[in-house]
This record gives sequence, structure tokens and C-alpha cells, in this order.
Amino acid sequence: MMEHSGTAQQSAGMELLATARPTFLLVTPICVFLGIAAARYVDHGAGSSLALGLILVGAVLAHASVNMLNEYEDFRSGLDALTQRTPFSGGTGTLLRSPGLAPYTLIGGVLALVGTAAIGLYFTVNVGLAILPVGLLGLLVAATYSTHMVHSPLACLLAPGLGVGVLMVSGTAFALTGHYSGTALLASMLPLFLGSNLLLLNQFPDVEADRQVGRRNFPIILGRRRSALIYATLLMATYATIVAAVLSGYFPPLTLIGLTTAIVGLPLCIGVYRRADDLDALLPLMGFNVAITLVTPLLVGVALLLGK
Repeated sequence: MMEHSGTAQQSAGMELLATARPTFLLVTPICVFLGIAAARYVDHGAGSSLALGLILVGAVLAHASVNMLNEYEDFRSGLDALTQRTPFSGGTGTLLRSPGLAPYTLIGGVLALVGTAAIGLYFTVNVGLAILPVGLLGLLVAATYSTHMVHSPLACLLAPGLGVGVLMVSGTAFALTGHYSGTALLASMLPLFLGSNLLLLNQFPDVEADRQVGRRNFPIILGRRRSALIYATLLMATYATIVAAVLSGYFPPLTLIGLTTAIVGLPLCIGVYRRADDLDALLPLMGFNVAITLVTPLLVGVALLLGK
């Protein structure tokens, strides 16, 4: 009996962990790495091992909190039962299979947010008060995205990129150097555009389900085809930012290596526009979109480290 109980508890623990969507957390260390690279490009050797560890833990907790609170809200609102899940969208469906985990998912999301706040307080005290606005805005986005921001098309579009981009990258760089820089700000623009695009495209399969629970995003109010134009604009803004940062001297020329993902990105924009309403055909394009979102900032981060 004890062995059976232990197995059941382990299974419940794994299901609870699944609500944090671990595979979706991969973007977090990449964005932290980009912030570290920007900081070291500006201030070579910045950051202790303790600071680096706390930054990574805080960023992962923040992202996990958003995911868990989103899983809880999707279950509570009934969206989980309406969504057609894909490998890239629609949540995990964990709470539909194990509804008893719903309150624990909510508690887990709140505790992860509290952990993020505690780490943010550490850097506020030990590095500087100027990091406080970034931290407070990050907590606000994490706490309200699934309950409030999903009802505003613009907030729904920009909040994901704001979280993994401006807040995570700039916050990381400030925590390591004690000041903000043009290099870190421009670097943060890349995951701002790419992160927003990631969620934008992932909303395409969920239009009908999201509409039924009162969500309002651009694929709902403008349609998928017009939203594909927004997608293309944000992706082109990513590459334009890299070029502008190099021309203005904030990035070394080596960061132009980030433009290599345009080999996939440009045809991807065309494919998303043409197949916007063909959800089966969109699936592989969503996979390429994930790859661009991860690889582009990673390449730029490596180039910043090597360019010093």
C-alpha cells in the first residue's frame, strides 16, 4: 500500500510539474543568456556566480508562474475543454485529466511568483533601486496576463515579448552591471518581437475556442490573414533591429550572424499568410517559428560574447 501511495504521489507531482510547461521554458535561459552577453559586452566580466544563478532561477520561476496560472485559468474558464491542442498551443490539458490538481496549480503559480519577487528584492537591495520598475512590471504581467491582458488585443500581443524580452534581458543586464545600456535595450528588442510572434502564431488554432470564453486577440478581431501581416512585421522588425544595432555601434558586426535565420523567416512569413486558415498546414510552420524564436537570440548572444 505504501509503495502504491508513493507511486501515486510521484505521478501527481509529475502532473503538477507538467502544468509549468517545462518544454516551453527553454526560451527563458536563452533570453537570460542574451542579457548576460549584453552585460559582458558593455562591462566585461560582469556578474558573480551567485548573481547568475539567482537571475536564472528567478527568470524560470517567473515563466513557470505565468504558465501555471494560465493552465489554471484555462481550466477554470472552461477553455481547456474547448481547445484543440497542438504541440505548440492549447496548453497541456493536465487539469482536464486531473481536476483535483487545479488548486495546487494555482498555489504553485503564486508561490513561483513570490519566489521571483524575493529574488527581485535581493537585487533591488544589493544592486540598485533602478531595477525596481522592471521587477514590478514583470510581476504585474505575470499575475494579470491570463486574467486581464488576454482580453486586450494589444496587451495580449505585447505582454509575452515584454516579459521575455525587455524585462528579462534588460533586467538581467542591469542585475549584473548596475546600469542600463543601449546594447541591452536593443538586445531585448529581439525576444520582444520574437516572443510576441511566438504567442501570436500559437493563437491561430485557438480562435474559435478563445472567442467562446471572451478572449480578444488580433486573430479574433482582425482574422488570421490580417494577423499574419502583423506576424511578418514583427519578424522583419527583429532583423531590422540587428542591422540598426550594428550600424549604430551598439552591437559588433559579428551579430549579423543572427540574420541567417531569415533564410527560414522570409519564406515563413509568406507561408503563414497563405496558409493562415489551414490549421493542418500551419503546424510545421509553427515549429519553424519556435526554432527562429530560440536560435536568433542565441546566435546574437554568442556573437556579443565573441565580439568583445
